[in-house]
Amino acid sequence: MLLSTSAHAQATRTWVSGVGDDVNPCSRTAPCKTFAGAISKTASGGEIDVLDPGGFGTVTIVKPIILDGSTGAIGSILFSGTNGININLPTGGTVVLRNLTLTGSGTTIGPIAIRILKADQVFIENVKIQTAAKAGILLEVGAATKVFVQNTSIYNVNSGTTDSSAAVHVKDDASTVYLSNSTISGSYQAFSLLKDDDTVSTGKIISFNNNRFEGNTIPSTPTDTVYER
Repeated sequence: MLLSTSAHAQATRTWVSGVGDDVNPCSRTAPCKTFAGAISKTASGGEIDVLDPGGFGTVTIVKPIILDGSTGAIGSILFSGTNGININLPTGGTVVLRNLTLTGSGTTIGPIAIRILKADQVFIENVKIQTAAKAGILLEVGAATKVFVQNTSIYNVNSGTTDSSAAVHVKDDASTVYLSNSTISGSYQAFSLLKDDDTVSTGKIISFNNNRFEGNTIPSTPTDTVYER
């Protein structure tokens, strides 16, 4: 007997809900419970949407995908003792994170909200990052990624003890972060280019002049500022 392959096909659009279950197919009428549960059932280049408010768990992204809370619900990720979102696309590709809230919580505050190990492009749009021990957005050595941050707020990223704690931290020489219409506040420092060996990366943090960086403990500036004409 030949088995149909359609039963095992991944969907181009899947859904998560606060009352979902990861044994479901992640359809709109039978949504999953977590982003991690949905991502395995979503095709490369597909989209995971949030149906209603809820906390949808930490997730590791290993293929091009969109996580979107744009239905008006709150797509929340609480991370304690671990990172909120890890992105590692060894063969490249694009990841979009949109309309999400990432919150470090618990006795051991999560170290990093969004950790990027490898990708071609990452778009971070309408995202709120509130509380992390080490970094809001971190690009590791070898990431070689362009990150576009728009309409995003990052605050309370603060170990209070080390210069490696920053809201936006670029360790990779070949990576660039572009910031537009975003706010960084109440953190140890807004930006860092410090590598693990205490050398400074040649990565770039480019700010358009509609951003606000205020109330951070240690003054820091982007590598470049672009002024609109």
